[in-house]
Amino acid sequence: MFSIGIDYGTNSVRAIIVNIEDGEEFGTAVSNYKHGEDGIVIDPKDPHCARQEPADYLESLERAVKGALREAERRKDFNKEKIVGIGLDATASTPIPVSQEMKPLSYYEEFRGNLNAMAWLWKDHTSSSEAEEITELAAGEYSDWLARCGGKYSSEWYFAKILHCYRTDRRVFDAAYTWLELSDYIPAVLCNIENAAEVKRNVCAAGHKAMFAEDLGGFPPESFFEKLEPDMVRVRKSLPSTVYPSSVSAGKLGREWAERLELSEGLPVAVGSIDAHLGAVGAGVAPGVLVKVLGTSSCDMMVQKDEVPIPVIKGVAGVVHNSILPGYYGIEAGQSAVGDIFRWFSNIVLGGDDSTQAELTKKAKRLKPGESGLLALDWNNGNRNIIGDDRLTGLLIGQTLRTKPEEIYRALIEATAFGALKIIERLEEYGVKIEKIINCGGIAEKNPMLMQIYADVTGRSMLIARSSQAAALGAAIFGSVAAGSSGGGWSSVGVAQEKMCGVKPVHYEPDMGTREIYGELYQLYSELHDSFGRKGTKIELFHVMKKLLELKKVANR
Repeated sequence: MFSIGIDYGTNSVRAIIVNIEDGEEFGTAVSNYKHGEDGIVIDPKDPHCARQEPADYLESLERAVKGALREAERRKDFNKEKIVGIGLDATASTPIPVSQEMKPLSYYEEFRGNLNAMAWLWKDHTSSSEAEEITELAAGEYSDWLARCGGKYSSEWYFAKILHCYRTDRRVFDAAYTWLELSDYIPAVLCNIENAAEVKRNVCAAGHKAMFAEDLGGFPPESFFEKLEPDMVRVRKSLPSTVYPSSVSAGKLGREWAERLELSEGLPVAVGSIDAHLGAVGAGVAPGVLVKVLGTSSCDMMVQKDEVPIPVIKGVAGVVHNSILPGYYGIEAGQSAVGDIFRWFSNIVLGGDDSTQAELTKKAKRLKPGESGLLALDWNNGNRNIIGDDRLTGLLIGQTLRTKPEEIYRALIEATAFGALKIIERLEEYGVKIEKIINCGGIAEKNPMLMQIYADVTGRSMLIARSSQAAALGAAIFGSVAAGSSGGGWSSVGVAQEKMCGVKPVHYEPDMGTREIYGELYQLYSELHDSFGRKGTKIELFHVMKKLLELKKVANR
């Protein structure tokens, strides 16, 4: 039996066809979005704007699924009639303004080419002031809801983006019946749901991005939106009282899309989820296991059994029941930029391409910790966690007239490792025990130097997920669970993970000598982190440059 996993990333859609008995991938294909720059529609006047054309999602979906089928059909042991279900994940928060008839507003002639009528991609940061406004209001009477998403609302999230649309484009705001997360929109389209009020919304996006809290009665009450902006009450009224985990079926594959995808009509389609969360599932997340999804940004995912009381964790992106695995609390944290920083340096600063990164890595690998005399902050796209401030920016300190590109590149990698350690420390500070770290994503597989640096900085072993398509595998796992054992799938996510997940034989162990040097660099990083990131912090920074020079001198002996 087989399952299809569909992964909507920042720049493309990936589809895989997986044998649910052992997790073997029979077919895979990727389709890039055709509009904008690498699939992202930007505003030259506003560097914080990042939108996408919803039509790209459907065109790329069709190409990716058909491509994966073509590849799988080359094998004699594959039969597409044995596909039992479809699962799906997407970036978040990526809301789309739609009519009640499930039509994105960008499809209408009056909104053609209007960026505000398109999908608002997760990395759109135009809503900073609105996020601050939401945080300020929610911190009072509605603090219980705000606490579930780390105590601070982000400009990357659902309500901030909608409020920003209200403030900047009332025509789009007034025309929208509701705003659907991409991870809710696609399953509804596949299932031929023609009324936006009937869409099953996923708990993952609702909880981590829109303050849904099951034990508090759902989304924040209408009174919150009345105080925020009275017209936002209409948005609140469009939201359901119940949201669903991805183990639930969103519906059955409709005739139109069954024909377009060359699949059987009536296949179960799982409720959607966020890409990183299903990446954690595909990597084998379980209690005590931290999964790091390393890509353009990073997401750090953990689960804890719901029988165990879990505190609100300040500075993370949410603690939400059922958001990753059914029956568990899902914990999300992360960094706003990881791979994006490396690509920025190699492609924008140096004017190179992907081969430039490979050459930088080769040279940077020869450097010892501290040898460059450099230290950086990894905030080139703001700080998602622990501070939660998208108006923070990157920093490089210690450069001289002799500083080389590979030294800067290594310092940027080290900065992301230090940022990762901050998150680990925060989770354990709140009693979330980390026994194992599994990494997934292209960076984890392709850059052994980075993985070794992460091991040395954190002092922990770094494992790599067996599947290079962990998010799509996680989606396929839920596709098999949506089918159920009676439909040829699996009865639970745990059973499916046991069959379909694993880790690669390669792993990275910390070098304790290197760890000591990184400990000193991390102390300096922490001082910069708090001085630039926390209001009212008074730390003397006079010694930082001098200490970096001392470490450089020691490394060069």
